[in-house]
Amino acid sequence: MEGLKSDKWGYEVKTSSDSCISAINDYYHQVLAYGRNMEVILEALVHDKDCVLANVLAAHFLHSSDPSKAAQLIEAANSRIEQSTSYEKAVFETINYLFSHDRDDDVAVELHSKLLRDFPRDLLSLKRAQLLCFYMGRADLSLDLVQQVLPHNQQENYVYGMLAFPLLELGRMADAEDAAKRGFEINKQDFWSQHALCHVLQYECRYKEAVQFMEECSKSWSSCSSFMLTHNWWHVALCYLEGHSPITKVREIYDDHIWKELERTDAVPVEMYINALGLLLRVYVRGKLDVFEDRLKILAASLTDQANWFLEWHLDLLILWALAFTKELSKAEDLLNGLKLRLSKMSKKKQQIMQRAMQLAEAVYEFGRGNEKQALEILGPNFDAYTYKIIGASDEQIDVFNEVWYVMLLNTGQATKAIESIEKQLKQREGAPFLWRLLEKGYKLSGRPGAATIGEKARVLETAYFD
Repeated sequence: MEGLKSDKWGYEVKTSSDSCISAINDYYHQVLAYGRNMEVILEALVHDKDCVLANVLAAHFLHSSDPSKAAQLIEAANSRIEQSTSYEKAVFETINYLFSHDRDDDVAVELHSKLLRDFPRDLLSLKRAQLLCFYMGRADLSLDLVQQVLPHNQQENYVYGMLAFPLLELGRMADAEDAAKRGFEINKQDFWSQHALCHVLQYECRYKEAVQFMEECSKSWSSCSSFMLTHNWWHVALCYLEGHSPITKVREIYDDHIWKELERTDAVPVEMYINALGLLLRVYVRGKLDVFEDRLKILAASLTDQANWFLEWHLDLLILWALAFTKELSKAEDLLNGLKLRLSKMSKKKQQIMQRAMQLAEAVYEFGRGNEKQALEILGPNFDAYTYKIIGASDEQIDVFNEVWYVMLLNTGQATKAIESIEKQLKQREGAPFLWRLLEKGYKLSGRPGAATIGEKARVLETAYFD
């Protein structure tokens, strides 16, 4: 076949343009590195508008921001698919299926698995598949995929961070730490490996160690995407919050590293909002939102814009809480009704899966309004946020909804149920001071002996992490 070039994986692409291949390779790097210049894929089309791979990757990049343009690019790729290479055909098949109206995520993952069996060095397709698994709440599938290609990528940049994340989501913290450290050793600026290692340290309540590691790494974050930059700082802020550092330190991180992202001309505001809201909800649950003054109201006001809605379920849930809490009730109801409408248009299989997300959305709305008994009735007596990961959230992100549940139980006089749930969680995270404080409150409310001992345990932990 004439006009063949090889991409960075060594796979053949039908193009005569070195510049087109260079832009495609740059795009691979930007996605895997969580960089700020993912639009570089559009340059590939400037150099060769007929390249199937360039068209299909650009379509995937534009799918959320410009769906009509994405559809045109998919059609352009399809019109030339017969002249493309076997690798391009495989990538086209997987991405084209993602655009299907009645898409089945299990099928989408299987298509990616098939592609990776034939082309195991394609880490971009692995990343795409892992994101699918993340939004399915299926860390097990994600791990299977990366283990499938790992023998072909032993020294490859980024693969170990991609290995670490599903391991930590499956609770295999020692293995996750080893993988993240391996990725970090290969590339000190692998932000995903940095992030995975922080997850492990944070889960194990090694807050001071996590902060020291991440603040040292932060010198390299200027090239991070809006999401990765603010998300890494979100982790740092949570470590300070959990480690009982002065709340003003947490506020400084919000102001200087999360909200400040909006000032950048190359920022993607939506990617900042999920981390800003996630942090403020944690602060609120801990009863310290007053230190943040009117910041939540300012943030919520910007989120009345429907352009920020219906992009991710996790973000929508956080927006619902913010709008309801700041008395933007008509907007909150519009968002809630919009989510119900979207659910009704899903396939029966998808509806069954996402019904839990809708349930959590309704509960969060009631919680934001102050109707805690109603919120608890919606969630039922056996709520566990970790079973709601289909909203597209990691264990660390979704854990705040467990905290909300504990607080609502305590506030509505259900101390015995709260104690049972908190003690179960403490078996996994014994070093978390806030959980001990909640347990102390439960013991006091129920009149059980031992509240003072529990309070002392919390105090010792609070003073242990940061001076």
